Amino acid sequence: MVETRENYIDGEWVSTETDETIDVTNPADPSEVVTQYQRSSAADAATAVEAAADAKSEWAATPGPERGSILRTAGALLEERKSELTDLLIAEEGKARPEAAGEVQRAIDIFYYFATKAADLGGTVKGASAPSTNLYIRKEPVGVAALITPWNYPIAIPAWKLAPALAAGNSVVIKPASLAPGVVIEMAAALEEAGLPDGVLNVVTGPGSEVGNEFIENEDTDVVSFTGSSQVGQMVYDQATDAGKRIQTELGGKNPTVVSASADPAEAADIVASGGFGTTGQSCTACSRAIVHEDVYDDFVSELVDRAETIDIGPGADHEMGPQVSADERDSTLEYVDVAQNEGATLATGGGVPEDLGDGYFVEPTVFTDVEHDMRIAQEEVFGPVVAVLQVKDFEEGLEVANGVEYGLSASIVTDDHTEANRFVEEAEAGVVKVNEKTTGLELHVPFGGFKRSSSETWREQGDAGLDFYTIEKTVYDNY
Repeated sequence: MVETRENYIDGEWVSTETDETIDVTNPADPSEVVTQYQRSSAADAATAVEAAADAKSEWAATPGPERGSILRTAGALLEERKSELTDLLIAEEGKARPEAAGEVQRAIDIFYYFATKAADLGGTVKGASAPSTNLYIRKEPVGVAALITPWNYPIAIPAWKLAPALAAGNSVVIKPASLAPGVVIEMAAALEEAGLPDGVLNVVTGPGSEVGNEFIENEDTDVVSFTGSSQVGQMVYDQATDAGKRIQTELGGKNPTVVSASADPAEAADIVASGGFGTTGQSCTACSRAIVHEDVYDDFVSELVDRAETIDIGPGADHEMGPQVSADERDSTLEYVDVAQNEGATLATGGGVPEDLGDGYFVEPTVFTDVEHDMRIAQEEVFGPVVAVLQVKDFEEGLEVANGVEYGLSASIVTDDHTEANRFVEEAEAGVVKVNEKTTGLELHVPFGGFKRSSSETWREQGDAGLDFYTIEKTVYDNY
């Protein structure tokens, strides 16, 4: 029998007022219902916000080391349950096991990191101009944080929003993505067991049009953090700023890897394949454009096609690349395959649905060549295992093409030329820039965010920058 999971509000596991549920199915086998979750209403979301508002003062007054101790205990509980969390993530989202296990470990590491940082949030002391005066700056929590998180990293992204918010002393309401909410429910269970006070964390599952909308517009929420598509993110940004909220959005990408004339084609193909086909291309930092110097273009294409054709596709539990998360995502990717061919790009490999894999949402790793810079396949986010290869005559053209999109999240270059590498770092219009590395993969202790349509360009996530978003500064003049 399929388990039905409840919302977590004010320290209690509760059902929605509507008595409606959402079935989450296995994307590798859509006939399998993994778990049922609450299809919550705006009223449920409002109840959660009320609980968070009631709990915020006591949690804000809790000493930072004590808050950190709770986060550390929760991290240890997640570590004990790593295997089952990995299985749940695979079943709901479809990731290959090594990717799913790595993502769960990332969440554990984030909890440990911010557990330590919680003790360092007192503020700073400055020298005063007048005698007999203490001059110092206090860092205080902003209040109630509303978090709206995506399905593609269903535990890592919620963790890197939730842990700093709690470490800084904020209470939280969170709406996980309806396609894969299970691991967020399990994070809440770990925090409850770790001793988090009632009302400090509230989890409500359901549609963004009801739950997310209430979180953003409710007068008792103070900050909003959203990760998702650029189209929805812009609406969230406008809605939150109109309501006077502090807002942070991390959105889409059209991430390039520039392959220099000095690059080894085999090494470059390894980097692009890992960045483009890893996580089934369902990453905001995935490489979707390989911008290749004409001197190495043919060899690079041959190497990349070979890697695409040798990837083992199937259910994420025991294959190298799993399915896309839903029928809509698969169909969107296949639609872009048709668009690219209609615009004149050459399908070098892939582009279809693998045979003998049943009704799962699988798409073959796909490579397009003869791609022009103004084609949709080179301008729009696909969010599937598709890499467009563009040929350029020199570094200058490669840099221009790399920057010539509306997005600016992650960018990389493969080169043995140090001057090119330095120029790319300085001139690439992206929030994350890498040299001789894939576009995906992030350290947890440094800022993450994008330029242009990839971000609101307001606040960064992760590391100290993540804590900055959830704190506000108060300057104190103490004339003793």
